Amino acid sequence: METRTLGRTGREVSVVGLGTWQLGADWGEVSEDDARAVLEASAEAGVTFFDTADVYGGGRSEQVIGRFLAEHRDAGLTVATKMGRSVEQRPENYSAENFRTWVDQSRANLGVDTLDLVQLHCPPSETVDDDATYDALDALVADGSIAAYGLSVETVDQALAAIRRPHVASIQIILNAFRLKPLDVVLPAAAEAGVAIIARVPLASGLLSGRYDRTTTFAADDHRTYNRDGSAFDVGETFSGVDFETGVAAAQEFSALVAGAGLDLTPAQAALAWVWQQPGVSSVIPGARDAAQAAANAAAGSVDPLPADVLDGVRAIYDEHFRAAIHDRW
Repeated sequence: METRTLGRTGREVSVVGLGTWQLGADWGEVSEDDARAVLEASAEAGVTFFDTADVYGGGRSEQVIGRFLAEHRDAGLTVATKMGRSVEQRPENYSAENFRTWVDQSRANLGVDTLDLVQLHCPPSETVDDDATYDALDALVADGSIAAYGLSVETVDQALAAIRRPHVASIQIILNAFRLKPLDVVLPAAAEAGVAIIARVPLASGLLSGRYDRTTTFAADDHRTYNRDGSAFDVGETFSGVDFETGVAAAQEFSALVAGAGLDLTPAQAALAWVWQQPGVSSVIPGARDAAQAAANAAAGSVDPLPADVLDGVRAIYDEHFRAAIHDRW
């Protein structure tokens, strides 16, 4: 597994991490045993970076990771959590008082005194721009509650605004073969500032695995069923905001591109390798619902550089199917 420095945290982390939204909720039921198996398989395969949030299953994801951490204290693991989505999304709710409450709850859930990295969880743009936001976060670093902080954002403009702040350690943003806009300015700006890029939704909610067709359905409690119109949260978090049928067609082209290059990789592994091999990316955080999927994802962290024809093909697929529809949206 390749490793990179996680921005201003100074920590070395695996280039393929593990996103754990699915261990809490919104992706169909995942049992406690399956969740633990995913964590174990990931760690055994060299994953050292786990990403969670206080709202994933109302704290369930953090608690599962906390129990895992208690048994792996010397494994060199870094856990990033997120806060802010448990309240109505108004700037006044992103207050120092609420930050303290949320951080203390995450510390309890994870069973740690100091959180490795706390990220504001896709906050309003007004919060991203407010000096008071960073003053409150700096105070939490100063008292030892958190070691570092970053922001998980929806848009390029939010990312650029946060990168300009001197103590922001990381930016988490959607980046995948169907969402290329961050390559233009966000990744170069973050690299220049020494800020980590954590790439989420790297498989476009599973589209880039190549396993779906137009008839594929998902469980009622899976966001890929109930959030296709963005009624629950930003539609960009579901299939990267692309039309499902268009995404299926583009994913078939991506799978053919990988096969045509003669790569001994699944489409999902190629998609993950494409993300972490972008200059400036610290870690990519795919989810996994079982141990086999976790191990397969982790294997993408040792893939040789993808050939130029694959890189060019990704651009061509994006230009044909997605650029006009989504490039200016986020």
